[in-house]
Amino acid sequence: MHFISIFSTILAFIFTGTIFNRYRYKTTNHTLFWGIGLLFFAFGTLSEVVLFITFSPFWLKLWYLCGAMLTAAWLGQGTIFLLVRRPGVAKSLAAMIVVASLLSLLLLTIAPMTAAPASYNTSIPATEQYGSFMNRQQAPIYIFILILTILLNMYGAMTLVGGALYSAYIFWRKKVLFNRMVGNILIAAGGMVLAVAGSFVRMGWVDWLYLSELIGLVLIYAGYLVSTYGKDKPRKETISTSTRQA
Repeated sequence: MHFISIFSTILAFIFTGTIFNRYRYKTTNHTLFWGIGLLFFAFGTLSEVVLFITFSPFWLKLWYLCGAMLTAAWLGQGTIFLLVRRPGVAKSLAAMIVVASLLSLLLLTIAPMTAAPASYNTSIPATEQYGSFMNRQQAPIYIFILILTILLNMYGAMTLVGGALYSAYIFWRKKVLFNRMVGNILIAAGGMVLAVAGSFVRMGWVDWLYLSELIGLVLIYAGYLVSTYGKDKPRKETISTSTRQA
């Protein structure tokens, strides 16, 4: 299934470039966080590609950090910046996300690998093997990493999906900007697909993880394109979950 991760990586970097190009025209916090979140996604899928070829503690930890821990939270925080207008709230939440991200990086950096690299099998997806290298029983630090992973993903899923659904509802209720309503629905669907991706690993359906990553990314990118359709000036475009212009 490595070719799916290759497609996901290429698309993720293209999408990231699109968002950072938007950031050049209008340097808003929500665009910055979305761009960084997509960059994390891109490095997560790139790590999958590398791990299909060879074992590397660096790429294994990078895969877990970017793919499993940070992507959803940073995308969700971008939505918070777009929707929450009460002074100080979005910035306070962003500070918490940055601190949690730095703590995640620190913990993963110092966490020991608990199995010999020689036991790694490149013919088996990393998602089936990472548990033997990042073993919570042998290295309790992974318990704290797991807790951070759960909290970051819960925050990301609720803010990204919830914000998109809320915005779609507002556009539907006001009977305006039909394309943005549809775009937000697509983004919410993509966010939900990504949110349940990890469940496939726990159920033993590992191949579905890579497919769900690609499907989720395609839906979110499609939502972005639909939401921005017809906009002739970059500064007036918006990626997703806003009831206002970005």
